[in-house]
Amino acid sequence: MNGRRAAAVGAVATATAATVTGAALTATAVSFARAVVTPRRHKPDDLEVLQVGPRRVVLSATVDTVVPGRYGVWTDGGRGHFRVGEILESREGRVTRELLGVDAGVPAPGRARWNQYYFAGDPTAALGLPHEDVLVPSDVGALPCWSVPGPVDGASGTWAVLVHGRGATREEALRAVPVLHGLGVPCLVPAYRNDADAPTVKPGLYGLGDTEWRDVEAVARYALDRGARRLLLVGWSMGGAIVLQFVARSPLAEHVTSLVLDGPVVDWFDVLDHQARQAGVPVRLGRLGVQLLGHPVGRRLVGVPGPVDLRAMDWVRRAEELQLPVLLLHSDADDYVPSGPSQRLAQARPDLITYVASSTARHTKEWNVDPQGWESAVRGFLTPGLEADA
Repeated sequence: MNGRRAAAVGAVATATAATVTGAALTATAVSFARAVVTPRRHKPDDLEVLQVGPRRVVLSATVDTVVPGRYGVWTDGGRGHFRVGEILESREGRVTRELLGVDAGVPAPGRARWNQYYFAGDPTAALGLPHEDVLVPSDVGALPCWSVPGPVDGASGTWAVLVHGRGATREEALRAVPVLHGLGVPCLVPAYRNDADAPTVKPGLYGLGDTEWRDVEAVARYALDRGARRLLLVGWSMGGAIVLQFVARSPLAEHVTSLVLDGPVVDWFDVLDHQARQAGVPVRLGRLGVQLLGHPVGRRLVGVPGPVDLRAMDWVRRAEELQLPVLLLHSDADDYVPSGPSQRLAQARPDLITYVASSTARHTKEWNVDPQGWESAVRGFLTPGLEADA
């Protein structure tokens, strides 16, 4: 082979290798982005129940079971459920915790799944509070919603809409219902598009708040049509991103008086960089996946029906646009949504944001670690406004 031909062959080989490498990198970025927007329907068992006694239970040690606080445990494929509290002993891969109560089934050794929500079931079963199962009309179909009225002697013109996070269920919001009920606030706890119990919008992927805010708008309209004069919005994790998009984009936002955000996503770029590192994906590829979500053509590779505008959901950058009082609770030990952006947002708007930090709770588990502190913060934040509106 002469030199000219060898050089040509080498150039073709190099170009081919670059094409193959580029395709592989793009595939990795697409896979990462698709995982971000895909609802996680099946959650496997993640711990072992080793022993059960009258007032205590021994569990395998995991990153969750060794953290202080109150939690639940689903057993028997979700058919059984019990609640645990204080850590009594921890050694040799085993954690002994206080057994607080059994809600369903009979606790026994075997595989089980951690329940960070603590409560299981609907508001009546889990909290002993009367509720109604309602269907809220929306542009994607009827949204299942729990409606918990306020106490008769504390009727309030302020209603709360409680929005769970990505891949969670409505049970995530149950932890906030008792304190709101005690303040006389009726609560609406909806499912939103592409939840397991809500309408599926093809291809069944999340919009990370860019589309789901319309479902909160539908629930807000439902509340206003039934006597609410003011709205309080509560959001966990991606639920925080959804709530913030609602107040930025809905004409019904004029009825909102305040927000309570727990471990919220206020900057998707920061969250997805963190999750890329956690997944062992180079951050630059994670960023490429993020760019694909917002690109008119790239989003088709991911499968989302329309571009997802993550810049519009960067509230650190948009801090000056906030117009409502916000209670923002976020743990520095959050393993899923780092607290840095929440801290920066609070520092940018100390006139509106009351920031409550903690150092032990994992993602959206601030209530679990310190329920009295969480409820006291919510009560102290909301009471003056509710009294003024009375």
